[in-house]
Amino acid sequence: MCTSLLYMDANNRPYVGRTLELSLELPYLVARFPKDSKYESQAEGFPALQWTTRYTVLAITMPTSVPQPGARPAQADLKVIEGMNEAGLCFSVQSYGPAGGPQPDLDSSQAALSATDLGTYLLGQCGTVIEAKAALEHLQVAVEPLAILGGLETPFHYALHDAHGQSMVIEFHKGVRTVYDNPVGVLTNAPQFSWHLTNLNNYTFLSNVDHSHAQFMQYQAVQPGAGIAKAGLPASDTSPDRFIRAVYYAHFAEKLADADQAVQMVAHIMNNFDRPRGIAIDPPESGSAHLQVAGTTSEQVPTEFTSWTTISDIDRRRLYLRGSGGMSYVFLDLQAQLKSRSFVVCPMASLLTTPPNVTAQFY
Repeated sequence: MCTSLLYMDANNRPYVGRTLELSLELPYLVARFPKDSKYESQAEGFPALQWTTRYTVLAITMPTSVPQPGARPAQADLKVIEGMNEAGLCFSVQSYGPAGGPQPDLDSSQAALSATDLGTYLLGQCGTVIEAKAALEHLQVAVEPLAILGGLETPFHYALHDAHGQSMVIEFHKGVRTVYDNPVGVLTNAPQFSWHLTNLNNYTFLSNVDHSHAQFMQYQAVQPGAGIAKAGLPASDTSPDRFIRAVYYAHFAEKLADADQAVQMVAHIMNNFDRPRGIAIDPPESGSAHLQVAGTTSEQVPTEFTSWTTISDIDRRRLYLRGSGGMSYVFLDLQAQLKSRSFVVCPMASLLTTPPNVTAQFY
């Protein structure tokens, strides 16, 4: 349901590629949150947590409830799904079904942050992965039932990356929070992140070197073309298989020195995780479960598809975005917006472009 990865270019500058897959299209909103914004997070059964942000944030968001046509949600109602702050810290929300469960370590007499506000809090307060880890040490985070998801207990886990190329994962597994260092910069979905790293030990044979010649008794076998190196990669779109493929592509893809070319390289990498509608369907009697969002319905058999893809050029503070309706990216330059102290929000669909018609150039 999501794949994110970290690519380092020839100058050791980081880029984050990320896809989001669901079985329905949602009204995503792109927002700029100015620094010095005041927030309050209210987790049921705990005193409210209040804070003032230190950084301007650019993010893809969803409101707490599906907005009415033409309505403009308030800044405090938006929940960050994918975002970057002016210090270069990036944050991603990804689906993780086993998140809910008892949380015995939480003290109900102390303020707690609702897990839905993790992106707003960490991007607003922290500039690096190290700072985010330190903030979490003394921060209570509550996994709550979400009405918009039919009462599911915040079924997500979270990836962070920074301008130094450091990565971490925050995971709630059956209510228990674990913060992981992420040495490969990749995150998909369940099972637990630690399981994915253990599973990676089964792929030590992977290499990007083609072995196109072999001798079998008296027969000399020769590949007719390049590409046999990828034969050992798992092929499905399951979370374990995507994790291995993402590690492979991020590790072996050519490291480019030019930033624009590096962004293009990440775009090529993310094409390998782009899922068209209908490639895999989930009939109710034999398929897997899907997130159900209040206020949205579909009479079609569920088919997960890539709703949008982002590339975060952390060094230049640029967020590249494309939707399911096209293959071209637009980008937003966070650096160019830092002088503004206003909150801005607009539908993602209004930012996306269709392929230009260049026929006139042939007359």
